[in-house]
Amino acid sequence: MMRAHFEQAILLPDGWPETVKSALLHVMSLAHWAIVYSRSSAVNSPIERVRLASRLERAENEIALLKEEIRIKNARMAKSPAKNRPFYPPLERMAILELRAARAWSLAQTARTFLLDPETISSWIRRIDEQGERALVRVAEPLNKFPDFVRHVVSRLKVLCPTMGKKRIAHVLARAGLQLSATTVGRMLAASTPKTPPVEDTGKSAREAAGRVVTARYPNHVWHVDLTVVPISSGRWIPWFPFSLPQVWPFVWHVAVVIDHFSRAVMGLAIFRKEPTSLEIRCFLGRVIRKAGRAPKHLVSDKGSQFDCAAFRKWCKRRKIKPRYGAVGRYGSIAVIERFIRSLKDEWIRRILIPFDRQQMRRHLSTYARWYNHFRPHQSLAGRTPQDVCDQSSTSDPCFEVRGPNGVKLLLFVSHLEGQRDLPIVELRKAA
Repeated sequence: MMRAHFEQAILLPDGWPETVKSALLHVMSLAHWAIVYSRSSAVNSPIERVRLASRLERAENEIALLKEEIRIKNARMAKSPAKNRPFYPPLERMAILELRAARAWSLAQTARTFLLDPETISSWIRRIDEQGERALVRVAEPLNKFPDFVRHVVSRLKVLCPTMGKKRIAHVLARAGLQLSATTVGRMLAASTPKTPPVEDTGKSAREAAGRVVTARYPNHVWHVDLTVVPISSGRWIPWFPFSLPQVWPFVWHVAVVIDHFSRAVMGLAIFRKEPTSLEIRCFLGRVIRKAGRAPKHLVSDKGSQFDCAAFRKWCKRRKIKPRYGAVGRYGSIAVIERFIRSLKDEWIRRILIPFDRQQMRRHLSTYARWYNHFRPHQSLAGRTPQDVCDQSSTSDPCFEVRGPNGVKLLLFVSHLEGQRDLPIVELRKAA
C-alpha cells in the first residue's frame, strides 16, 4: 500500500518522454558534480587510508571512462564489413603480437580486441619468421649504413615524442651535434605538412604597432604575466544555475604565469583555488622578482581587473616597472605568454590526471617548467632552450657546431624527466 501511495504521489508533467534525453545529460552532469565535490574533501583528509582510497576510486573511474570511449569507437568500426576495414601493416601486426604475449591473451581475445578473425592472428604467428619485403610480419630492419641510422633516429624520435614536428626534431638533433634541415626530416618522416600562407599586413597597421611595441633586448627586460584556468576531473560542465557559474576549486585551478620575453623562460608559476585578487597577484610577482634577483623594466598583461587598477599601477611605480596592456591577436601584444599557456596545456596538462591536492598540482607545474626551461628547444630561439639564452651558452647563429669527425658512430639516448614520458630528454652520444 505504501509503495502504491508513493507512486501515485509523483506527478509527471505531460509530454515528459520528450525530454528524456536532456534529463539523462543533466543526471550525468549532476553525478559528476557530486563525485568531484566528495573527492575534494577526501583528498585533504588527515587519514592516509582515505586519501589513498580517493586516488584509487578516481583511477578506477578514469579507466571505466576510457573503456567506454574504446567501446564506442569499436562499435563504429564493427559496423563496417571486415573486407572494407583498413588492414594492419606488418609493423603493426608485430606490435599486436607483442601486446598479446605481454597480456597473455588467447587468439579469441586478441581477435575480439582488434576486430579481427582468430584465424588471421594464427596465420601471423605461423608466418612470423618470414624474411624479405613481402613478409607478413616485420620489425625494423638492421641499420648497417649511416643514412639508415639517421633515418631510424628521426623515426624513433617521432614515435617516442609524437608532439615534435619536423622543425623541432631538426633543432633537437642540431643541439646534439647532428645537422639536418627541416625538409630532410620531413622527407624522412614521409609526412607532408601544409604550409600556412603568411598573413599580409598593411603598412598603416605596421606603423601604428611600431610606436607601441616594446622590444626585449636582454633577459629580464620585458616580462609577461597572465592567468589561465585548468579544469579538474575532466572539466566542469553543469548546465544549470547556480553550479554553472563558479569557477573555483574543486572544479578548477587558477594558474598565474610569468614569462621572460627575451629568453622565453618561465620565471614563475602560482596556483589559486579561485580567481586571484590584485593583492595576491602582486604578492606572487614580488616572489618572482626576489627569486630572479631583479625586476623587469616592462610588465605586459591583459586588462584584467587584477592588472588594470590603481593599486597595481602604484605597485609597479614603486618598483620602477612600466605596466603595459596588450590585446589578443595584436602584434607585439600577449602572444608570447598565450603560446606558452597553449604549450603547457597541450604538452602536459591534458596528458595527466589533474590532482585535487595543491602540493601535487604545484609539483606537476614545477616539473613542466623545469623541462621547458632546460630541455625543450624553441623555434623562435633557433633551436636553443631558454636556459641557453639566459646563460649565453649559445651564439645567435642558428647553426650548431657538429662535434666529432665525419663517420663517427652515434647512439640515440632518450630519457624522461622524473620518469614522465611526455617530458623527453634527447641526447646523441658516441658509440663505445
